[in-house]
Amino acid sequence: MRFRKKPVVVEARQWTGCLDDVAHVPAGILKFDTHGALFIKTLEGAMVVNVDDWIIRGVKGEFYPCKPDIFEATYEPVTS
Repeated sequence: MRFRKKPVVVEARQWTGCLDDVAHVPAGILKFDTHGALFIKTLEGAMVVNVDDWIIRGVKGEFYPCKPDIFEATYEPVTS
């Protein structure tokens, strides 16, 4: 069987290493370790967010990182 992903609109911002990129993420979701690496709490546990990764807010309000190549293959800008 084959399936197509249902179209959904998500909010996303790319992490460039600037704190302004994560200002939309609620307190307690992000954490920096002692080496400056950024972690984000997801439904599956803490995940590393690398520079250029996208931080996505899902349809249920959850947050998770996405690699740039996967983001580009999966999402397109919404014009309205």
